[in-house]
Amino acid sequence: MRAQHRELAEQKAELVELRLDWMRSRPDVGRLLKDRPTPVIITCRRRQDCGQWSGTEPQRLALLREAIVAGADYVDLELDVAGRIPRYGSTKRIISYHNFEETPGDLEDIHRELADCDPDIIKIVTMANCQEDNVRMLNLVSSAQIPTVGFCMGEFGITSRLLCGKYGSPFTYAGFSRSREMAPGQLTYAEVRNLYRFNRVTARTKVFAVVGDPIAHSMSPLLHNAAFRRAGFDGIYLPMRIPEGMLTETVENLSPLDIQGYSVTIPHKQEALQLAAVPDSEAQDIGAANTLFRQDGLWHATNTDCSAIEQTVLDGLKRLPNPDRPLMDRRVLILGAGGVARAAVQAMQNHDARVTITNRSADRGRELAEEMECAFLPWENRSTEDYEVLINCTSVGMHPNVDDTPFPDYWMRENTLVFDTVYTPENTLLLKQARERGCATASGVEMFVRQAARQFEIFTGLEAPREYMEETMRRAMAAGPR
Repeated sequence: MRAQHRELAEQKAELVELRLDWMRSRPDVGRLLKDRPTPVIITCRRRQDCGQWSGTEPQRLALLREAIVAGADYVDLELDVAGRIPRYGSTKRIISYHNFEETPGDLEDIHRELADCDPDIIKIVTMANCQEDNVRMLNLVSSAQIPTVGFCMGEFGITSRLLCGKYGSPFTYAGFSRSREMAPGQLTYAEVRNLYRFNRVTARTKVFAVVGDPIAHSMSPLLHNAAFRRAGFDGIYLPMRIPEGMLTETVENLSPLDIQGYSVTIPHKQEALQLAAVPDSEAQDIGAANTLFRQDGLWHATNTDCSAIEQTVLDGLKRLPNPDRPLMDRRVLILGAGGVARAAVQAMQNHDARVTITNRSADRGRELAEEMECAFLPWENRSTEDYEVLINCTSVGMHPNVDDTPFPDYWMRENTLVFDTVYTPENTLLLKQARERGCATASGVEMFVRQAARQFEIFTGLEAPREYMEETMRRAMAAGPR
């Protein structure tokens, strides 16, 4: 524990919690505190509070008292035991409440109880079961008269974990590493400090997010936060999980957080278009939006996937034997019928290409083909199509199912362009086999960076550092799954 404490200090941590309940035997508190490289919080959590303490309750309280006598900077005391451990010396008291099931409706009453226990800092942490729980928690933090560390746990709670500082929380909590996650949804110290720059977030910091379900795999926070840092823009970009069909209601309920823009991914792209008061013509033509942004008090919608796909295909055609031949009248086979497929159809039709859609769900594929006025081919017959450009807009081949492909290699034709919109991994099985068959290829990374760069420009009004964004993404992918 001392070695890891020094390591965190070298990484510029300013306050470190020492979880005594995670130690195998009774710790030597004096040794832990001697020559400590940063201020510390001493915490020893009971199993009933989702801790690891296996001793008796009197032993646990004695350990906390020992830490106070030894001069710990802070000691964490649960609401029900705070009255049994009086203030002593210079040690500051964090009086805490945890709820691992929900964010209860009586947060203000709980906060008043905590305030009656002689705290220097109040800590109130609950489980978020929807994004709206974060709003209630952050409102509490903002209005508190006593410094309050308040946020929610779980995947839904990441919003308040990262924004609590903006609303007045003196700090947030992060794990030493992925293997040391102390609570559901806890991020690592490196993520909180380096990726999200928590220590630089202020009341003036502008907030953006990517919304989808699932969302944990998204690399959008990495790209946008890196671009904000590179450009010197005071913003933070969060991942937000929102269940299907809940986008409009959730965006409305999150309005107190004054979020300036959303990147929109599966399954919300069509609902995003309906939500917007001012959708642009491109989003309307596609029938889906991947970008929402506030302007003049209204939500505007656009689709940056379309131009990203268009440019990626045009660049890919330069790798074919006849690079000067335009996209007009080239035969394009599109796999899938979701939001990305919609954008791909529109991008190809912008150049008068001859588009055919095929999809695993025939009804959905046929419906999109009719709406976009292009041809439809049953999934089982996709090998019969004569194409010059193949675009995969399905999730087949995405991590962790990296051994899957939507189009077997023995169906591929030489001297065609194969473009896979999947970007994790970049080198999908589809692209590997396409190169072996003598095809030109284009990866999802090329498209993903292009659409993100355009969103960055919409959100900030600044020119996107596209090359830096691409370098950032490739470095992260080379480092392996997060």
